[in-house]
Amino acid sequence: MKTKFLLFAALFSITFFIGCSTNESVDLPSTSNTIQTDDVIANSEIDASLDDVTIIAEDQFSVQQSLTARTSGPVMSMMPLCATITTVLTNDIFTKTIDFGTVGCTLPNGNVVKGKIIISFSKNFQIPTRTISYTLEGFYHNGKLIEGNKTITHELKGTALLAALHPVTTHSIDMKITFADGKVYSRIGTRVREMTVGFDTMGNWEDNVLLVWGYNITTFPNGEKYTFTITTPLRIAMSCKMPFPVKGIITIVKNDAQAVLDYGNGDCDKLATVTINGITKEITLRK
Repeated sequence: MKTKFLLFAALFSITFFIGCSTNESVDLPSTSNTIQTDDVIANSEIDASLDDVTIIAEDQFSVQQSLTARTSGPVMSMMPLCATITTVLTNDIFTKTIDFGTVGCTLPNGNVVKGKIIISFSKNFQIPTRTISYTLEGFYHNGKLIEGNKTITHELKGTALLAALHPVTTHSIDMKITFADGKVYSRIGTRVREMTVGFDTMGNWEDNVLLVWGYNITTFPNGEKYTFTITTPLRIAMSCKMPFPVKGIITIVKNDAQAVLDYGNGDCDKLATVTINGITKEITLRK
């Protein structure tokens, strides 16, 4: 009886400790049916990298569109002065090469990039649906090598998120990401970005607000696959000048395990919460 009592007391102490220490790590030992907080943070790093690539491509598309249509006045771009941009028009196709150099070039949100992004699209900006394609050459984002290509479909239309006509871009993703420590991740998926604020002032990117939804499947270095589904649209405020969404929820599934990543209530910061096994804790995101 004494042995049973001691065992019960030990189990109670462990349960109490786990249930109350929400500011400490609560991840269980890694198995195929558990999700680790570090894996959630690693995925958010990949999100930040691929989002910047997308924003750069959309920025240069918008800049060229404004240059083609304008009669006077400046055209604003988010590209830093350390980026060299070359534009060539061949057979009605614009090809823009953005060269960030080999040392490192800092974007407005603080992320450091190097290498090249090569973007191509038609000069006909009047057609309702336009395709933007790009490839990466020796492109690094905060020390991570990003390889692959993307196709972006650009439309002006009303949606369930905003009835008024606004830019909606759909991204087909097939990328490989190599972290500085040599770990290799791969990702496929679809991501939809809607510019719900700022689309009527295309010369000023700082007032843009994007709502993002979609899903991706990320394969981690150990071969395990995670599915990340945006269940509440992510809100990206360009005025925040931070590489993270300020709001929105992602549901994460690996085999039978599930977790929830919540970016918060709109504050411009690098904090989020993760709920794993019914326990919620605050995390600091990495870029």
